[in-house]
Amino acid sequence: MVSSVYLPVKTLGFSFKLTTGSVLLSGFVFALAMLLAATVAFAQDYPSGHGALELFDEKGMAEMPPLIHLWVNVMMGVFALGLLFVWNYPIARWLVGGFILTVILVLFVYPALNIPVLGGLIGLTHIVCWSPGLYCMLKTRPFFKEVTFYSVWAGVITAVILISFIFDIRDAGIYLAHIFGGA
Repeated sequence: MVSSVYLPVKTLGFSFKLTTGSVLLSGFVFALAMLLAATVAFAQDYPSGHGALELFDEKGMAEMPPLIHLWVNVMMGVFALGLLFVWNYPIARWLVGGFILTVILVLFVYPALNIPVLGGLIGLTHIVCWSPGLYCMLKTRPFFKEVTFYSVWAGVITAVILISFIFDIRDAGIYLAHIFGGA
């Protein structure tokens, strides 16, 4: 089980406790705000597709190679299986919550803010939203314990995220170089 870290803070005469979750959430909000500001500043017309600097829209999804379609479906299925474990395993909550947050951002928040949903932005969103759960999974390694349906799922979801990050890190790097380098 992953424990919370409490950090007592005193500022301007007020005292409060920061939890791991609140620190992660505030960091995420700050990073998202900076990213949104930069993305809007460099908004332009992008072609549809699945590359780092291509719009991942209906046309982009339709043009994806079959293996990428298969990978996306496997990834969604493995995350969906996590719903079976969210009531008993906090790490499953982190992972499923990160996946749900990714879906909300990509399908609703970014379009509502007129932010182009580029492949690199999706990769960056994966990294930000899935890393806390991946960290918890790698720290506790339930996939090395007694073989259960949960431990098998834990191993599979860990592998899925790590494989996804291989591509997400590359795409996010290209995206960030484009946004902050203006290329």
